[in-house]
Amino acid sequence: MNEPAPGVLCFGEILWDFLPRGAFPGGAPFNVAYHLHRQGLQVHLVSAVGRDLLGDELLFRLRQWGLSTDGIARHIGLPTGYVRATLGPSGDANYEIAPQVAWDQIIIGEDTIRSAFGASALVFGSLALRSPSNRAALDRLLAVLPTDAMRVFDVNLRPPHDDLFLVREMARRATLLKLNAAEAARLAHGPPDTGREEANARTLAAKYDCAAVCISAGERGAGLLTDGKWTWADARAVAVRDTVGAGDAFMAGLLAGLILRREKPAAALDRACRMGGFVAASDGATPDYLCDLLGQPSART
Repeated sequence: MNEPAPGVLCFGEILWDFLPRGAFPGGAPFNVAYHLHRQGLQVHLVSAVGRDLLGDELLFRLRQWGLSTDGIARHIGLPTGYVRATLGPSGDANYEIAPQVAWDQIIIGEDTIRSAFGASALVFGSLALRSPSNRAALDRLLAVLPTDAMRVFDVNLRPPHDDLFLVREMARRATLLKLNAAEAARLAHGPPDTGREEANARTLAAKYDCAAVCISAGERGAGLLTDGKWTWADARAVAVRDTVGAGDAFMAGLLAGLILRREKPAAALDRACRMGGFVAASDGATPDYLCDLLGQPSART
């Protein structure tokens, strides 16, 4: 009899990304949840939307994809969140994030608490922690997680929501810290030179007593520090459409490799880089795709 797939909670923002080529569902924890679900894990998304048309459409999309909406609260007085993204010549995105929206007030229900009791991992980012009430809600989840569950802190420094004091406090509560190369250099107080990912990872692991540190470096690849060993995977060249959500797809690929498929770091990193590259070559953060028997994405035809 097959064992049930591991369960993962994803806590934080769910919103609409308004891009030059259209509107796409987004938000880092939501993007991670989408791709974890595609990879075969059980996902419980913990967020909030407004009682408006944008919220209705997000929930409709989630149900169409087979994702549970039990952990998503609905607010009357707060609108569904959105982000206006502008793209540079290379596809890199700059973000204008709407304030005072529904995901700033995430409510933890009994379904979410029950899911947390048996979860294999909790994924949370830094953006949703701009709200004091969300920080309290996350504390509730961290308190009831199994002691051996992964606590995955996916850092997203989006000015002006880049409180380094808060990021450092949350890094100390994580067992896996994920950052991009620029964020790692900033948090480690190191120079922004390329090729310093390993040094910065070791600095962060020691400083925050974190069991694992993952640093992504875009088109160059990514590295993972676990048990004192540094592993690097080169990225494959892709024709970039936009980079929105590529890091979140990378995160989901890494977790699918480590948690579901129990891969060694090198294989999990390679999976993560392929996922990130696939999304960078697509429109928006949640492209439709199929997975082959190894869980690798391919465009649906």
